[in-house]
Amino acid sequence: MSGDNPNYAEAVWIKDGKIAYIGSLKDVKSHAGGAEEVNLDGKTLLPSFIDPHSHYINSLSVANQADVSPAPIGPGKDVSSIIETIKKFQDDHKVPKGEIIQAYGYDDTMMPDHRVLNRDDLDEAFPDNPVIVGHISMHGAVLNSSALKKFNITSATPTPSGGVIVRKPGTQEPYGLIMETAYLPIFDNLPKPTPQQEIEWSKAGQMMYAQAGITTAHDGATKIGDIEIMDRVTKAGGNMIDIIAFPFITDLDAILAKFPKSEWGKYNNRFKIGGVKITIDGSPQGKTAAFTTPYLTGGPGGEKDWKGETTFPEPMIHQMIKKVYAMDVPLNLHANGDGAIDVFLRAHEEAAKDDLGKERHVTMIHSQFVRKDQLAKYPLYKILPSFYTLHTFYFADAHLVNRGKSQTMYMSPMKDAIALGLKPTNHTDFVVLPLDQMMVVWSSVNRVSRAGVEIGKDQSITPYQGLQAITINPAIQYQEQSSKGSLEKGKLADIVILDQNPLKVAPEKIKDIKVLQTLKEGKVIYCKECNAS
Repeated sequence: MSGDNPNYAEAVWIKDGKIAYIGSLKDVKSHAGGAEEVNLDGKTLLPSFIDPHSHYINSLSVANQADVSPAPIGPGKDVSSIIETIKKFQDDHKVPKGEIIQAYGYDDTMMPDHRVLNRDDLDEAFPDNPVIVGHISMHGAVLNSSALKKFNITSATPTPSGGVIVRKPGTQEPYGLIMETAYLPIFDNLPKPTPQQEIEWSKAGQMMYAQAGITTAHDGATKIGDIEIMDRVTKAGGNMIDIIAFPFITDLDAILAKFPKSEWGKYNNRFKIGGVKITIDGSPQGKTAAFTTPYLTGGPGGEKDWKGETTFPEPMIHQMIKKVYAMDVPLNLHANGDGAIDVFLRAHEEAAKDDLGKERHVTMIHSQFVRKDQLAKYPLYKILPSFYTLHTFYFADAHLVNRGKSQTMYMSPMKDAIALGLKPTNHTDFVVLPLDQMMVVWSSVNRVSRAGVEIGKDQSITPYQGLQAITINPAIQYQEQSSKGSLEKGKLADIVILDQNPLKVAPEKIKDIKVLQTLKEGKVIYCKECNAS
């Protein structure tokens, strides 16, 4: 990963957690002396994967939730299968009456005949427990009556700016689906692990990343309570991988009061605060992303001429961006729709008018429906796009219906970004989609939807470029390219071993490649074959 073209070495010597030498086997042996020799027998060794964007903190809790994602991830193909899956979870975990039950991965775009999950479905199946079924966008959830009551949402609750409360037809009663700013108070008050569970859950969550070959994980939009959990686990020595947190703008002042800026940007026991996160809009699959043109199918609550809304009013977003620029720390922005991207570009042009092209380490997370004229400004304004090509498989069929062919075909335009001289990264947005880096690469190379439709084939990239987007490019995104992202002398021995070479298998087979081992600073933290034995 050290150049624009694939570059192979025969052997690598690891010493004291770093790469001490790399080259031919003969040369490495001449330097390495009596080092232990491991023959990979034709397997493929790469720099380990770096996560450009996910929600690490959620990995701590998903093991304690029902997965109702649709195929090929989970069993949630329709309302009845979702209910059945949650009931099985309730029985398997012996959840007592009155205790909250959580699920994740609900995808309303995959429900047959548009028969979506609602409050009444959950009330009938779970009369004795509050139930929250997280939307696959991670920007909302469907709640039953008991959960709505628990979080004080009634027919008298106004829909906040930038939020969605779907009402039962003909009434003002909440019908279950709560999204965006209306969901934030719910999300903030979901059950947290006890102090005794924090280390155990953290290790389990980090193992999910290690199993995917990832040794640096991202937490986007970190709240004060979550960063305190990470800090406690860090002080207890509970981190096996590196964690980078980006505090959410709404919690910034509270976080700064406890974690001053002078402590940011440097690892302490494999944890650091990397910068600030601002969310500008919602999700296209949840129909809450902000566009300049209406959704072809209306809004999530049946709204007409619905273009989506920004999370915060535009003047407020301008002030947020000025604040972060004044802090001189990296900025991550969540923007999916072209309307949201326009808002940021206007905010940048106002806040940075004295020097539009200064390097401020700005990453535009998702950039799903960026227009060509917008993308052309990214290199001029030093904006790095972190794309989300998994959408071309998982959600593109829904985007074709909701947004039309032209926009859908140009989603996550990695090839054009590379042609502009950018070094885009590519992410999973876990827990929205699984931690599966080979699927990430596969989607960027093949761009084929669930239904087998080619989605903007002209934006397909090479497998090597796909690997760069999860290795050296995110190292650059985090300003860690001097220590991570490629196999070079002096860098950390953060390594992944695969059963096949992504550059040599047929492109359609890339998603079938398996992670066999993951090493963090030369130590094995995951071994598939060891676990199997």
